[in-house]
Amino acid sequence: MRRLAVGAVLLIHSIISYSNTSDSLLVAFWNLENFFDWTDTSTGQSDRDFSYSGNRRWTRNRFYIKCDAVAKTIISMADSYGRIPDVIGFAEIENRGVLEKLIRSTLLRKYDYEIIHYDSSDRRGIDVALIYRKSSFRYLGSRTFTPYDEGVPVRTRDILLVSLEESTGRRLEFLVNHHPSKYGGEKASEKRRKIVMDKLVFLCDSLENNSVSDAVIAMGDFNETPDSDNFRPLDRIMFNHGEKKFRRGEGTIRYEGRWELIDIFFTDYDLDCNMFIYKPYFLMTWDNVYAGYKPLRTYSGPRYIGGVSDHLPIVLMFD
Repeated sequence: MRRLAVGAVLLIHSIISYSNTSDSLLVAFWNLENFFDWTDTSTGQSDRDFSYSGNRRWTRNRFYIKCDAVAKTIISMADSYGRIPDVIGFAEIENRGVLEKLIRSTLLRKYDYEIIHYDSSDRRGIDVALIYRKSSFRYLGSRTFTPYDEGVPVRTRDILLVSLEESTGRRLEFLVNHHPSKYGGEKASEKRRKIVMDKLVFLCDSLENNSVSDAVIAMGDFNETPDSDNFRPLDRIMFNHGEKKFRRGEGTIRYEGRWELIDIFFTDYDLDCNMFIYKPYFLMTWDNVYAGYKPLRTYSGPRYIGGVSDHLPIVLMFD
């Protein structure tokens, strides 16, 4: 973590000077892996685990170390992409409070980020969320969509829709996703992922065909790689920015020594933009078991190791 602090601080003064000078638009997405506060509010096992008395011995100090690391990573993106992100989608957020602490108590307080978050019925007590810069957009509205299985709500993360307007008048629709994991087995969980994907396809198709939206950007942790059949209906109406990277063996998580790309952007086919995987050295650590570098996560099992996430952030740069 010391490498993260030193590396980011060296960039801060130069970043602040040019982070808003570009005319481009920068969007990011990041699964922050169990971004809980340190209090037990009795909302589930994960909430209990990430508390003073829980199995993880999660503390106020460890929480703020993670906040600082997330903030410095976001700010350091300006060194690679010319500006800090105008919009950031997040997954595995416990509540609005953790984001308030992130953007008010870290270096992100220098910027004008605003939070969009809704609680979901997820079993682990985690949600998706979005922050955006008020100097880049005018907020138009937001809501969430719950997937249903034969009339019964699926207890997973809702899909978050946020509508923002640029100064040019262009209206952008952002859809933030965190689809069901493969916990319990890939085949056993496949139906739940398909239900959520079908909901996303319906939303994208509706937004594409209305007379109000100018562009649609879907982002998220889909818990599937681009070769999954569940992506085919979405691929027909939206451009999959992860497909070529997947074929080249790139990824955002590393499992048993192999990179997997499950964090992806989808956009209208006519949008001029490119996706990147942000992979700075300070988010990585050496994998002693499989050889090679992998993301440095916060915990390895029950052991605290001080990283940020097992996922790397992804970035979408507009020309």
